[in-house]
Amino acid sequence: MKIDGAIGFDPSSIAASARRLEEAGYDGAWSAETGRDPFLPLAVAAEATERLELATGIAVAFARNPMTLAMSANDLQQLSKGRFMLGLGSQIKPHITKRYSMPWSHPAARMRELILAIRAIWKAWETGSGPDFRGEFYTHTLMTPFFDPGPNPYGNPKIVLAAVGALMAEVAGEAADGLLVHPFTTARYLEEVSIPALGRGAAKSGKTRADLVVALPGFVVTGSSDEETAASAAAAKAQLAFYGSTPAYRPVLELHGWGELQSELHARSKRGEWAEMGALIDDEVLETFAVVAPPDHVADAVIERWGGLVDRFSFYAALPEPDMASVIAAFTRR
Repeated sequence: MKIDGAIGFDPSSIAASARRLEEAGYDGAWSAETGRDPFLPLAVAAEATERLELATGIAVAFARNPMTLAMSANDLQQLSKGRFMLGLGSQIKPHITKRYSMPWSHPAARMRELILAIRAIWKAWETGSGPDFRGEFYTHTLMTPFFDPGPNPYGNPKIVLAAVGALMAEVAGEAADGLLVHPFTTARYLEEVSIPALGRGAAKSGKTRADLVVALPGFVVTGSSDEETAASAAAAKAQLAFYGSTPAYRPVLELHGWGELQSELHARSKRGEWAEMGALIDDEVLETFAVVAPPDHVADAVIERWGGLVDRFSFYAALPEPDMASVIAAFTRR
């Protein structure tokens, strides 16, 4: 299991943060698209590091198109000398249509076609022939020499796809190189829903589980004191409540018999009661979603929970700085 960290956006500390992750022994670093662009920090991190693998986790696919995604990923693959991985996600309809003002329809089918189009564009750059991709959602048939970057000396980056539902997990297995598990998941949901769907998709393309990477940004609650642990738990509960309020994520809670919790979280989110929602996440729910352990037992607890299910694990929330190196060292010893 590879252990990854996160790259933030503070312009004064991106390079230093990336170097700290590499020096601490992390295998990779992910850049999220929340209030910032996910690609730009990785360009800085690529220059500041030599070994650290770099990935978007995630870039919102439907906010862009196959050509822009192919270009950004191709450039980062070259800047990082082959260390980049394109992590994509669909987001949900209101964000795509109201925040990005982009079209939304048939998300799984659209995502499959988007990934195939990206690969067709990369192939055109490799061979020097124009793309001839004609799909239901995307068409790419023009590439003049002035806009053709040529073949990438480091090859094409891998693509991993974020998914919660089974349909999107199937697309990850068929069209992508692996699955970026949504943090709002449990070991049981991964075993019973996500991994089987990934396998069904892989079979369509003649692949097996061994050909794919499964990466998880998982919740870990820890701290060097009772106060730190309580703060970590409160933050995790608040984030789980936020995710749990989304109807698209209801199946995860329903699998555990907590469907009514989703209904209550959704109702409160509609009333804007974000600050109060975390109190609805009790310790049983927290410990089902999150690894809860003191710093010196985090590595053992993560491997016990997720070993054999995921190939890469990252911390949804950064570990306290004093604990980072010791926790990573513990993973290395395992």
